[in-house]
Amino acid sequence: MLSRHKLLLIATSLILYATLVTAQQPVKDHPLVSRFPGSTVLEYKTAEFDEFLLPLGKIIDASKFTKSEKIDGKVTKFKYSIPENASTLVIAKSYQDALQNSGFQVLFQCSGDECADKSAPGNSRDTDSGRWCYVSYLCDQPMRYLAAKLSRASGDAYVALVVNKGFGTWLTIVEVKPMEGGLVKVNAAALASDIAKTGHASVYGIYFDSGKAVLKPESDATLAEISKLLASNVQLKLHVVGHTDNVGTLASNIALSKQRADAVVAALATQYHVAQTRLQAAGVGPLAPVTTNKTEDGRAKNRRVELVEE
Repeated sequence: MLSRHKLLLIATSLILYATLVTAQQPVKDHPLVSRFPGSTVLEYKTAEFDEFLLPLGKIIDASKFTKSEKIDGKVTKFKYSIPENASTLVIAKSYQDALQNSGFQVLFQCSGDECADKSAPGNSRDTDSGRWCYVSYLCDQPMRYLAAKLSRASGDAYVALVVNKGFGTWLTIVEVKPMEGGLVKVNAAALASDIAKTGHASVYGIYFDSGKAVLKPESDATLAEISKLLASNVQLKLHVVGHTDNVGTLASNIALSKQRADAVVAALATQYHVAQTRLQAAGVGPLAPVTTNKTEDGRAKNRRVELVEE
């Protein structure tokens, strides 16, 4: 019979072997967009629900573009190697043809110097969509960028492609969908308790399309609970404060957070007959985070509405 020590060694070896086999499993391409032939996966990550800044114009700085759009949904990111004999042109053109043949509409594309605003510093920047190298004579080959959209009944899909010969090919696919409901439960009693203890309450059950201030129908249950809170205490007056993560410019985030707070106040007044004199809208953008903006979960927690007692 084998000793306990030998059995433990065998069990440990089997666990290590299983871990190595799992780690070596190849990453599959996204079902909507495959890799360029000869490329290998260098990096891969996915999030069931996150926000992504889609560049739709020239770069100004790391996360600033002359035009961009925040979109959210399932975000899948690949970084592929570039075959030695492949140019950035042939890779970008291959992706463009494949996307258009699949029904995608090209929203914006550029190459080399065309990709940068005159005020852009240096010659390259790391962005959420990949590394932009936008001064042609300082890059191995002209960088190529493409943004595309596929309209579909199950939810639109967006693609951002950066091809940079010196570093690789970045491919991001965002499948737009509402965040799963029921992740955070909100009720009038809990809101009242938080306000009594701390003077404010964080609300996560209010939903908007990325970059927009139009309330989604999934917000109705939470708005109803806020109206119950106000009905249960007729003396209560609230500041309704919008908060965002730090993706995008400070000015645009502050403006967006105020517009979203205005939308909440308007809905409570029109749909739930709350007197507007009891509600004051404000927006502080990313200036009061509850946690770090360096992770997906952190950014999701920072995107919220706060009810603050006057």
